[in-house]
Amino acid sequence: MDGKNIEKLGDELFEAWRSRTPIGQLTEQHPSMTVDEAYGIQQRTIARRRQSGVRVVGKKIGLTSKVVQKMLDVDQPDFGYLLSDMAYGEGEAIPIANMIAPKVEGEIAFVLNSTLQGPGVTNADVLRATAFVMPCFEIVDSRIRDWKIRIQDTVADNASAGAFVLGDRAIDPRSVDLSLCGMLLEKNGEILTTGAGAAALGSPVNAVAWLANTLGRLGIALEANEVILSGSLAAMLPAQAGDNFRCAIGGIGTVTTRFV
Repeated sequence: MDGKNIEKLGDELFEAWRSRTPIGQLTEQHPSMTVDEAYGIQQRTIARRRQSGVRVVGKKIGLTSKVVQKMLDVDQPDFGYLLSDMAYGEGEAIPIANMIAPKVEGEIAFVLNSTLQGPGVTNADVLRATAFVMPCFEIVDSRIRDWKIRIQDTVADNASAGAFVLGDRAIDPRSVDLSLCGMLLEKNGEILTTGAGAAALGSPVNAVAWLANTLGRLGIALEANEVILSGSLAAMLPAQAGDNFRCAIGGIGTVTTRFV
């Protein structure tokens, strides 16, 4: 795929995000698209969004959970960018009109106090570079119609990033075993899914190390003060206007959000 096609598809995804109108599956139109080409498309969409004045505030790991991989029929993690217009605070309402087909995931967020630059980043490096962890929601949303995606489609679509919600409690990651943290995810007061830290590549720390090393090979760092979403700990849940969500992660705390 040449540079002109990569820019064209990136622009189509940007317009789909801007208008909240989904487009057809990219890999149906371009079955030979590679993952590397999909990341090129992702870079184009991010560049278009940054032209509007938003900032990169972090990065996200997607598809770390086997159950999410199975739901989307993919077999490897991916990554995307968190932008300043995606951020919501504890309990803050998320307008459903800003989304196309949102789904909610419970995760552990890492907030860095120093830069991580791979390759060669270890779990110990991740812990040293982390100021604190927080419970969080990632709201994934696909600009591809009906979530009909392969790995290349979600990568091109900024790893299906939509929004994120951070809790109001900061925890030292060295004070809790992040692989053993249990999670309860409630929708409208009913527990619908459970998970544990080990669902994210064996540990959320493993996931952040994977991200640092994967990006490092591309010359990209995890920067100080960035928020890093380490991946879903269980199946994602669909959201619509009027829904309330609560996520509780053992040893870390809770986070809530609602859709209006």
